[in-house]
Amino acid sequence: MSTSNFAGSSVLSELRLVLGDVLKQAFPDLEDPSNWAELTRSTHESFGDYQTNAALRLAKALKQSPKAIAESLAATLQHSYGALFSSIEIAGPGFINLSLSPSYITGRLSQLCTDTRCGIPTPTHPQRIVVDFSSPNIAKEMHVGHLRSTIIGDCLARVLSFLGHDVLRLNHIGDWGTSFGMLIAYFESEVPDILTRADTDLTQLLQWYRAAKQRFDADPNFKTTSQQAVVALQGGDARARAIWQKICDISEKAYQEIYAILDVTLTTRGESFYNPFLSDVIVALKDAQILETSEGAECVFLPNYTTKEGGPLPFIVQKSDGGYNYATTDLAAVRHRVQVEGANRIIYVTDAGQSLHFEMMFQVARLANFAPPSVRLDHVPFGLVLGADGKKFKTRSGDTERLIDLLTEAVHRAEQIFQERNPELSAEERTVLAKALGINAVKYADLVNNRLHDYAFSYDRMLKFEGNTAAFLMYAYVRTHSILRKVNQATPLISCTDWVLDHPAEQKLARQLLRFHEVLESVANDLMPNRLTEYLYELSERFHEFFHHCRVAGDSAEASRAALCKVTQTVLHQGLLLLGLRPITSM
Repeated sequence: MSTSNFAGSSVLSELRLVLGDVLKQAFPDLEDPSNWAELTRSTHESFGDYQTNAALRLAKALKQSPKAIAESLAATLQHSYGALFSSIEIAGPGFINLSLSPSYITGRLSQLCTDTRCGIPTPTHPQRIVVDFSSPNIAKEMHVGHLRSTIIGDCLARVLSFLGHDVLRLNHIGDWGTSFGMLIAYFESEVPDILTRADTDLTQLLQWYRAAKQRFDADPNFKTTSQQAVVALQGGDARARAIWQKICDISEKAYQEIYAILDVTLTTRGESFYNPFLSDVIVALKDAQILETSEGAECVFLPNYTTKEGGPLPFIVQKSDGGYNYATTDLAAVRHRVQVEGANRIIYVTDAGQSLHFEMMFQVARLANFAPPSVRLDHVPFGLVLGADGKKFKTRSGDTERLIDLLTEAVHRAEQIFQERNPELSAEERTVLAKALGINAVKYADLVNNRLHDYAFSYDRMLKFEGNTAAFLMYAYVRTHSILRKVNQATPLISCTDWVLDHPAEQKLARQLLRFHEVLESVANDLMPNRLTEYLYELSERFHEFFHHCRVAGDSAEASRAALCKVTQTVLHQGLLLLGLRPITSM
């Protein structure tokens, strides 16, 4: 056998399957060979394209030296799959370094050249995946704190959708609770015509909210009235419901304006949606015999979770006054998403401060069988957005930065950059480019960071045309269009026998292009968008190196190099879209 039967997988997945088959051939008595088929990208180009330490891991199980195991694996690889590799080398105590053969690389490139999906097939059995992200609160403006959840969640949803899964993007908003009773009571007292006012916006609503909150904290009678308004709202009182709906509509309109700027699509489903199911959650927890009463509240006590004082830490699902909380709502949401939406996987994108809540909530959901073992539950925590002072990003007055102001400022600064760099641009062209660069820069500056870490927000750094920035990637994409316009090959077609990859820069670019699928698989599994930004940055660097060393138009290898540009263009275009960035064809 000279080729693999695992086409359709990413290169890394295909080679892991190949290695698993080779392990089975070389060691027929080995149980579950695929568990030992560990393969990674080489840490350095001198070590080839991929490397495996399977021989070292197997030494104890097979009671053989790693070197002997590596020699058996290398011999079997050469015999059964020799055409895939230009070299199979044993290094050190038993590492195996693998270099892909030119014929394998060009065969893969030919697939990429004619496939708008970059050679990535759709799955035979797609998953139903719920991605819960953004989640602002009703009657409050979106601020910089909502930035990361929105951008990270959107990127993950895009990647999973592109890989062929059925993705439901949910905006789980806070639209229920005491604050609404407070607002309803305030409106009844101070703004009785609220339902007939047509010009009320979120700014006005916020002013009323602050006035209501001040009164709520200072006036016991108003506090009682507010609590009664909550009861009326929860009981279905028509006027209370109408005022609540008006508050939600005003807030939703403001959020949608920001989502439109960010090109983010969401289905809003607030806490109120799950209100009818909350009592059923309590019944189900009781039936599962995991609920305990503690100081009048209904709680679940999980092992190994303690308070700072060392006592058992309760996961409260019903307060002592009979009220429910967000823990109850989250459990109801899990149950609904599994039983009604048919979710195979649920992903929550929130700040790291909620990690303990989700850790405990997932365990309770498992114990109650709201989410059986077949359903994967993921919490995607992220760090803070910091200012230049290393503290939470705020305005000069000390207020939390409004998200709309942050985005507007980014676009404004991008426009100034284009005014200086390309003064010949028309005002219309400059406006279009500034919006693309400004919004792209904000998104990329967030996604390029490991989401677990805090990062410092800097307009100057994110809008640079050098380094790992949106502008650098956009410029590489623009350059592919420029080259292809010169050779008049918008969609060059090429067979695997026509490729000419003689220059090291061509070879490096080709190898990087083949990694796109495996990077997306990594993002889908580990939920780390910075893996994709790192890949696209490296791709852009290798393309610029290729551009510098390899003339395209008029060269004897023009067809091959134009095709290489086309594949690069296709992958960059798709990669930018998956990050939520807007590709542009000129800058």
